[in-house]
Amino acid sequence: MSTQARRQDRSLPELDRMPDPWESSMQATCECLSWRGALDNLERRHTEDRLGETVYVDYPVQARSALVVAHLLIEQGILDEQELRSKMAQVRARLEDV
Repeated sequence: MSTQARRQDRSLPELDRMPDPWESSMQATCECLSWRGALDNLERRHTEDRLGETVYVDYPVQARSALVVAHLLIEQGILDEQELRSKMAQVRARLEDV
């Protein structure tokens, strides 16, 4: 991708923007998973870069991290799709109660 194309990409996050609470929590979770050896941060970042330019290009930059983590955890057998669906339903229910 050329430098000019990057400048025109409106999906890039603002540098001065404060992360949403879920983003900070997800980053902390990723750090803990990396520290325990379950999810290598460098691998996660490389995967996010690669898939963010292809598969996840239509998703907001902030959401790409969550998608990559979910897929890596499923691929590694740490989480299965049913567990992910269940957790997503729990989060949706909490958000609807707010």
